[in-house]
Amino acid sequence: MKPITTLAAISLFFLMRSPAAADGPYQHPFQNPDLPIEQRVDNIVSLMNLDEKVACLGTRPNVPRLGIQGTGHVEGLHGLALGGPGGWGRPTPIPTTQFAQAIGMGETWDPDLIRKAGGVEGNETRYIYQSKKRGGLVVRAPNADLGRDPRWGRTEECFGEDPFFNGTMVTAMVRGLQGDDPKYWLTASLMKHFLANSNENGRGGSSSDFDERLLREYYSVPFRMGVLDGGSRAYMAAYNAWNHIPMTVNPILREITMKEWGVDGIICTDAGSLGNMIRLHKYYPKLSEGAAGAVKAGINQFLDRFQGPVNDALKEKLLTEAEIDDVIKGEFRVMIRLGLLDPPERVAYSKLVGEEDAWKTPGHQDVAKQVALESVVLLKNAGGFLPLDKSKLKSIAVIGPRANEVLLDWYSGTPPYTITPLEGIKRKLGDGITVNYAANNDNGAAVKAAKESDVAVVFVGNHTTCDAGWEKCPTPSDGKEAVDRRAINLEMEELVKQVYAANPKTVMVLVASFPFAINWSQENLPAILHMTHNAQEMGTAIAEVLFGDYNPGGRLVQTWPKSLDQVPTMMDYDIRHGRTYMYFKGDPLYPFGYGLSYTTYRYSKLRVSAGRLAAGGKVTVSVDVKNTGARPGDEVVELYVKHVKSAVDRPAKELRGFRRVTLAPNETKTVEIPLAVDSLTYWDVAGKRWALEQDEVELTVGESSADAKLSKTLRVASAN
Repeated sequence: MKPITTLAAISLFFLMRSPAAADGPYQHPFQNPDLPIEQRVDNIVSLMNLDEKVACLGTRPNVPRLGIQGTGHVEGLHGLALGGPGGWGRPTPIPTTQFAQAIGMGETWDPDLIRKAGGVEGNETRYIYQSKKRGGLVVRAPNADLGRDPRWGRTEECFGEDPFFNGTMVTAMVRGLQGDDPKYWLTASLMKHFLANSNENGRGGSSSDFDERLLREYYSVPFRMGVLDGGSRAYMAAYNAWNHIPMTVNPILREITMKEWGVDGIICTDAGSLGNMIRLHKYYPKLSEGAAGAVKAGINQFLDRFQGPVNDALKEKLLTEAEIDDVIKGEFRVMIRLGLLDPPERVAYSKLVGEEDAWKTPGHQDVAKQVALESVVLLKNAGGFLPLDKSKLKSIAVIGPRANEVLLDWYSGTPPYTITPLEGIKRKLGDGITVNYAANNDNGAAVKAAKESDVAVVFVGNHTTCDAGWEKCPTPSDGKEAVDRRAINLEMEELVKQVYAANPKTVMVLVASFPFAINWSQENLPAILHMTHNAQEMGTAIAEVLFGDYNPGGRLVQTWPKSLDQVPTMMDYDIRHGRTYMYFKGDPLYPFGYGLSYTTYRYSKLRVSAGRLAAGGKVTVSVDVKNTGARPGDEVVELYVKHVKSAVDRPAKELRGFRRVTLAPNETKTVEIPLAVDSLTYWDVAGKRWALEQDEVELTVGESSADAKLSKTLRVASAN
């Protein structure tokens, strides 16, 4: 062992001193990774001048004079977006793994898988940021909004209509994106868009109006779960107002998300929100007042031209330097949690560097394929028409505008490869079976292909970007960001009718971002499959399901109405008037949680670990599920609760747990679902608290919100 030199001994002395030491090997205390975060951020702000502080109200909190290099934002709803139709990868796109759209990820009903997908995205985001110096580490995902209306143009971005379900999936995605390290984040998950943001037309100045109970029990739930259960400390405020106060300046940013939930990181505006408060909401007469109001409300990052308005607000004494100090600390907390202010050797994720493309990392393609497979929903299968038996086929018609493409949406990246349904089917069938392809029925091509084939598979559905420019959707049932749908009927159903008339052995594959009122197809076709867009492995998944190599187990995450007559007006945000499975009036085309299988399941022995539940307690709900068919398959066990003796209005039923379980033929598994008393409370408006009342709660388990296989009553003791 070599003797310690004098210089080395001095260095060792400083390193071994108390972590609270401000000097030693560090010029400033904030550079010491062993100090508490609050001490470090306080030190950073104390060293900054006013111009530097104002500059940090943008999306890159850099302080070059202090050697602080912050990170910006990237999009990532279903894979890192550094390319795609939105041009996020300008000038040179970088390939990244692309999963099914968020609504399709929800249709897996598999939080563990979604967490893996978030991990893949987080890994690629960090890898590209460090290896290629592109992108950023603040990921604008997931979308924690609720799909309360099938016309919403951004339905594709959310996980569904149920608050508990969405919150569970949001939590899984957040955890995947932020990683498992006890100290540092892989990336920072910035949830969108807080809150009640589910209309596109007029969104920049519209108001989502509803009472405080719906705020607490419905609209805010996925965000709350993303923070408290997932660990996110960042979100984007929505364009809209809640009860006529723009979300960009709404008091609940501070009062609920910061003070109650503990959000202490980034709260940013949406792009253009600052100007919208003046031009559209008409909430302030000038930009300086809007900028001051946003900072006071808790905003610390603007996606607008903010410096002029903020400086004007300071000059006009509408805003103080201390108020800026207070909010920008949140940005530096995030930068520290990402390890950007610490020596790389202290941050495990700093090792994610290299020359290879990130998507080539082992296992990423496997996760993409599994998400695609698990997202496929079987909507109809009369007489066991599916799966198709390859040994009995000589020819198959593959028809439709969605048959030979994998459409990307506005928040997609550029996938490293795509497998279209036509390609997937050809690969699956090989050379021994003729594939007759027709994109449409021009000159009778689709009908001819159907007549000449043993079976026809028709691929129809919406176009993700409406195949048109910004704010344009020529097809009424199409929608996207900035454009709500004007209809929910499927215009392409006419093509399906033509093919069916030529060959009654017709399967529809509905590739769609939204619910569609496919009433004729449900009544007439022998089989219908549904899948969303964007999955790079779409063709593989569809082919494996069609020919029985994979048994579909996906479930719908929204109520699919038979017509718009069953749905309240678009801007009615009071869901009690008939929205979601909790309050839906009449019979839907497909209920929330619906999906079929190639096998059958039997439920038995529903039991609860205790017959009575008191404040602070929890029980385990158990049920035995047996695969009674000849194929292995996935069953999704859904647990719903109904409050029988509640003194306040409650939904008809509420999802409170679910499990996706794989079962071999004749196999039985006991499925256990935890149920905490906290999930049975309601928001007491007068008392401003969550209240537990003496009640009887009916527990039901089944395959959808409309399917109750077994039920049991649980008594709940009051907390008073």
